[in-house]
Amino acid sequence: MTPLPMTLRYTDFQLSLGHSLRATQGICLVVAAVLALLGMPWWVAVVYSLCIGNLTSLLVHLGRWGLAWWQVRRSGTPATEAQRHGWPGWGLMTVVIVLAVGLAYPLGSWIAGLLTGIHSDGSHQHEWRTWLGLFAISLVPAAVGTFYFRSRAHIAATEAALAQVSRQAAETELKMLQSQLEPHMLFNTLANLRALIGIDPARAQTMLDHMIAWLRSTLSASRRSAHPLADEFRHLSDYLALMRIRMGERLSVEIDLPADLADALVPPLLMQPLVENAIRHGLEPLRGPARLALTARRDGASLLLSVRDNGLGLGAARDTAGTGFGLTQVRERLATLYGEAAALSIADAAGGGTEASVRLPLTRPEHPTP
Repeated sequence: MTPLPMTLRYTDFQLSLGHSLRATQGICLVVAAVLALLGMPWWVAVVYSLCIGNLTSLLVHLGRWGLAWWQVRRSGTPATEAQRHGWPGWGLMTVVIVLAVGLAYPLGSWIAGLLTGIHSDGSHQHEWRTWLGLFAISLVPAAVGTFYFRSRAHIAATEAALAQVSRQAAETELKMLQSQLEPHMLFNTLANLRALIGIDPARAQTMLDHMIAWLRSTLSASRRSAHPLADEFRHLSDYLALMRIRMGERLSVEIDLPADLADALVPPLLMQPLVENAIRHGLEPLRGPARLALTARRDGASLLLSVRDNGLGLGAARDTAGTGFGLTQVRERLATLYGEAAALSIADAAGGGTEASVRLPLTRPEHPTP
């Protein structure tokens, strides 16, 4: 799970302030309508309401974010989800609201008086009950607005937590799918190894060495959520070395990984099902030379990965036995990790064979190795 930031983000403060001020204008107009019904001229009510309301909103906003920031700094621990949304708790917020209205009411009234030309001459003083009533009129929308934005923040935090749980569940499911895929290749290799031991011990030893390397890289990859593209291609090279022993010299492999893409991060074992499909459905049934090409290239902000073979092609591949499990796994992984930003396409290759292409966002390590 991604750790929470130690401090609050200024961009979150800006977004929250913008939402708060926009909503405040509507609340101010409602308050102005109430004041107009009580006998205050409409335009005067609007000016007073806007001045007092916006000052109150600004002071409440500064108070709640300032206190949330102070809480994080004082505790020395990562910010909670509530603090990340500028919420220090209802106890402190009650004090903030009362103080904000207490400051905004006289200051806003003074500013509104300057704008409207209606000033208090000092001989006219509100009775304390009248002042308390006007204070309450200012306090109620401030409290309602604060509750509204607190509810929005709580909903956002809940949705974020649900999204995190959904991602973790999807990742767990994908690991289960991956564990179903790998035994197929392992059992086939062991069957070939058993046959080779009796007739060609040297080739059997070479095959065993490649299988150990492949299993080691598989185990290492299964413990990570992403690894460099160079590791992905190295893992595929171990697998293809096993396939060359099984298929003989008729299988030739071409790998094209530009140096500037070697550190690009990809989901571990993403291309394994595509390579297995190419060999099982396209190249193994083929009579004659079998060629497989693995390529990576950059297209703007995207990484393009390709597995191309000169095999039987899509039409013949559909007629061979298979459930399409590997391709389904790749599509589900891409959808889970990247949504619509990634895609898998399968098409007939120019000149014969099949090409499987993966497009996904190009990402780099946050702290690249020097």
